[in-house]
Formats: sequence, structure tokens, C-alpha cells
Amino acid sequence: MFEEAIIPLDAWVTVFIEWLVDNHREFFQTLKWPVEQMLNGFEQGLNTLHPAIIIIMICLVAWRSSGKRLAAFSLVAMLVIGFLGLWEDTMITLAMVLSSVIVCALFGIPLGIMAGRSDRFEIGLRPVLDAMQTTPAFVYLVPIVMLFSVGNVAGVLATIIFALPPIIRLTSLGIRGVHPELVEAAQAFGATRWQVLTKVQIPLALPTILAGLNQTIMMALSMVVIAALIGAGGLGSPVILGLNTLDIGRAVVGGVGIVLMAIVLDRITQSLAQKKIIK
Repeated sequence: MFEEAIIPLDAWVTVFIEWLVDNHREFFQTLKWPVEQMLNGFEQGLNTLHPAIIIIMICLVAWRSSGKRLAAFSLVAMLVIGFLGLWEDTMITLAMVLSSVIVCALFGIPLGIMAGRSDRFEIGLRPVLDAMQTTPAFVYLVPIVMLFSVGNVAGVLATIIFALPPIIRLTSLGIRGVHPELVEAAQAFGATRWQVLTKVQIPLALPTILAGLNQTIMMALSMVVIAALIGAGGLGSPVILGLNTLDIGRAVVGGVGIVLMAIVLDRITQSLAQKKIIK
């Protein structure tokens, strides 16, 4: 019964992507430009600064967000990364993560607020987010390469698509989680919709929004290795190189760098969210 494909979805998708490449490549290159400028700025800045300055900055952020223990762990983690010879790759990865997370926050938080305040918009957005979260990450790579070529920028664009849903969903959840009586009380005192949003809903939803940001950062880091398959540099490169050459040592070293970087960023963002909850 199902020996042959009746619905030629693969052919339809191929034709559609080829049509986009042939007719709208300039549009996609225009979309690529701001991401490329931001990524290049972060890369140049992080690689220009002395490693000691970056380590001190990360430790200060960790200390302010959580305390001495996280600052000490961050210091040890960054020193281990440096002594493993992964400093340059780590700065490239950090630039990619920062670029993708900033774009995700710029688009994800407003979309999450709109979804949190409108049932109709949330219902329409939900299947799109479901598709983005459940589609295997490797599937993104072929159209991304065809539309944006290979390299770090293509890796960042694939990461943005992969890491965007959590911050939208959790922002929407946070807005919807604000008690209706608080909103009604603000409206009863004459607050406008904008004042209700900025003075009541967003401050109360901020811990949930920060949790979404944390999940976006973690998903962006998990995409690092996959993005290396399309020429993105960073900590994914030694992992992919180790896989291709069966060099387990090189692959493990790259994996250790990713794990240490993920733990530092995760603990910092979690601590910021917990501080907002306590306040």
C-alpha cells in the first residue's frame, strides 16, 4: 500500500528552496548583514581583549549574580579552557552564542508578550513553535547553507531558529501567569495597557522570562557542534575534527570546553532569575 511515495514533499521543498535562492538571494543576504556585523564585532572584541580581562569580567558577573563560589568556579573553568588550548575557539563560540541570544531576545520577548496577551495570536504561533522545536537540527542546515552559504554567520542563523522557541514560550507563560486581579487593580487605578504591561506584567513575569533566556542560551550552546558541520568555528570544530579522524582525545577536549562554558553561563543566568524571584 505504501511502497511508493504518493506525496512528493521532497520535490516540492527542493523546488521552493531553489526558487528562493534564484529569486530572493539578495533579500536573504540583506537579512544576513546585521547578524554578520554583530558577530564580527563580538569576535574582534573578545579576541582583541587580553584573556585576563575577559576572565576578570566573567568572574565579576558571576560574583555579582551568585557569589564567591560561582566566581571561583568560573575562574577555574576559564583557566582550564585556556590551558587546554581552547581560548580562541571559546571566544568564537561565545561570540556566536551572544549574537544568537541577542537576536532571539529581540524577537522572542516581543512575540512572547503578544502571545501572552492574545489567545488568537498564541494559537496561531503555537504550531510554528512546535515545528521549530521538533524539527531535527540537522534539517535546518541544508536550506541555511543554500540561502546564506557556509561559515560562522550561517551557524548563528541556524542557532537562532533552533533556540528561539523557549524564550517565546516562557515569556508568554510568564505574562499569562500574572494574577488577573493585579492587572484589574492596575486598570482600576487608571493605568493604560502600556503601563499595565511595563509596570505590572513584565516585572512579575521577569523570572520566567529569564528562565526562557537561560534555556535559549543552553540550546544555542547545544547547536555549536552541529553548526560546525556547515563551517562554523568555535568549540564545535575540535569535536567534528575528532569525529572525522577518530581522534577521541581531540573530541573530548572540545566537549570539555563546551561543558565548562555551558555550566558557567547556566549558573549565571539561573542565579539572576532566582534573585528576581526572591525580590
